Amino acid sequence: MIDIIKRPVVTEKAMKLGHLRQYVFEVNPNANKIEIRKALEAMFEVDVISIRTTRVKPKVKSRFTRKGLMRGKTALRKKAYITLKEGQTIELVAGATGE
Repeated sequence: MIDIIKRPVVTEKAMKLGHLRQYVFEVNPNANKIEIRKALEAMFEVDVISIRTTRVKPKVKSRFTRKGLMRGKTALRKKAYITLKEGQTIELVAGATGE
């Protein structure tokens, strides 16, 4: 179950969804919604209402080095948008209390 949920997505856009009880996690690209739901409910002890997933396509990157132009791609990623039951929250970033 631990290898299904990789990390929470902590961006400005993802943090704005917090007041709607929605959270964004980067998950294993091979995981389906049922596996994601079970992993989240086991890890955070919350009730998941809905899950929306999206696959982020790899980007082509190139850079100039001493040996010439090197090209490659970033990895394929999958994000899951989670909506929780009313009154439940997940504390994503410990210590982010605005001190």
